[in-house]
Amino acid sequence: MAKVVMVQGTMSGAGKSLVVAGLCRMIRRDGYRVAPFKSQNMALNSYVTKEGLEMGRAQVMQAEAAGIEPLVCMNPILLKPTDHTGSQVIVSGRVLGNMSAREYFSYKRKLIPDIIKAFRRLEELVDIIVVEGAGSPAEINLRENDIVNMGLADLLDAPVLLVGDIDRGGVFAQLLGTLMLLQEEERSRVKGLLINKFRGDASLLDSGLEILEQKGGVPVAGVIPYMEIDLEDEDSLTGRFGRKGHGKIDIAVIRYPRISNFTDFNVFEQVPDVSVRYVASAAELGCPDLVFLPGSKNTMSDLQWMRQNGLEQAVKDIAGKIPICGICGGYQMMGQTIADPEGMEAGGAVGGMGLLPVETKLQREKVRRQVRGKINRLGGTFSVLTGLAYEGYEIHMGCSRMLSPSDGAQEPVFVSGGIPDVYGTYVHGVFDQGAAASALVGELARKKGLVPENRICSDYREYKEKQYDRLADILTKHLDRENIYGILREARI
Repeated sequence: MAKVVMVQGTMSGAGKSLVVAGLCRMIRRDGYRVAPFKSQNMALNSYVTKEGLEMGRAQVMQAEAAGIEPLVCMNPILLKPTDHTGSQVIVSGRVLGNMSAREYFSYKRKLIPDIIKAFRRLEELVDIIVVEGAGSPAEINLRENDIVNMGLADLLDAPVLLVGDIDRGGVFAQLLGTLMLLQEEERSRVKGLLINKFRGDASLLDSGLEILEQKGGVPVAGVIPYMEIDLEDEDSLTGRFGRKGHGKIDIAVIRYPRISNFTDFNVFEQVPDVSVRYVASAAELGCPDLVFLPGSKNTMSDLQWMRQNGLEQAVKDIAGKIPICGICGGYQMMGQTIADPEGMEAGGAVGGMGLLPVETKLQREKVRRQVRGKINRLGGTFSVLTGLAYEGYEIHMGCSRMLSPSDGAQEPVFVSGGIPDVYGTYVHGVFDQGAAASALVGELARKKGLVPENRICSDYREYKEKQYDRLADILTKHLDRENIYGILREARI
């Protein structure tokens, strides 16, 4: 059996995902085979494995930190919210169906065999598994049928590290209150406390840590400083949406209510002199250098939202003057029509934005596949991408058909036609290889009469590797490693 340790948090956004990623990189550098695991993830950012199976991107990020290929067994259940009370339920990488929150609450224990099967498969591949919880284990109304926090810890016989967020304030109350609300058997699983996002002189915490250990009966395993680490966030509490930026190159991303896979634009954030803004109104759009319409979990509903708040017309007004690119759901919106004969979203049909010569038909079977190749011949600003290598993945419930022949391959990576500088693609991650992002930013700079930075050619994957190493360096310095490895040695004896 692989050794296992579980990271739980006092709340959503306490930093569990980054702590798990950091532990994975730290343990890997110590010579062990390690992998992440999260039984159930709720996110609109997802990924497609080589087998064509869908999983949450947080576990992909953690797998990258662990130096292991992302596998769907690292995230057997993925919930993709469709509205405020329901989600698409994906089990072992395939769509099970849509359920309301109440329906899923009653159903989820039936998925325990799928969770155990996924965990057992992962055990065959690694020495250590770092498990991530979700939200807080002290949500006493959700204790029944729990499959992601203490219920999962019990299933896996896993010791727990409990993470609190001091940046929001009240970290001692967070940790002690969580311990107090746990049942005795659950409390006994907590072997270490972690204080995360600390700013300032850690020695000022000494007296508080002594009292915390006395009252909680659990040792403090580390005080982690506030980290300026640039890695993918969970989409529910991301801080990226609040960024305004004042870069010389201004990229605007439309932020609809069901935005998904906005990780497509992270690569541009690490390019010098580029700002990536997420905009939710016509007034915020302004006059950027490039506009992206990202993926959407509910394309028809998000298009209607754009139509009602004036963003659709604002985007159409600048079409032909400023480059506009739609990815996945955004690509579908930019076409002539979206039909939904099987009622996968709203049912019926709606007119699109009319910016691209395509029509889309939503269908029950989801397309999930990894793709690679060379970018087709393009005109306008995106002409600098012609012939560049790319690799990424497609994930969409719909098929789009060209209404006029395209210039180039039968299935071009980017579709264009009609209006200059308007493009669409189904491929997520198409810009993640360094040449594509740097070439596009360089062309945007030249159009503004700017001299492109010499540093814009770094490959995004190399950039992320440096971030994982920085994260592991910080945890190595600030965690009680003897305590952590002691917990692992005693786990599942």
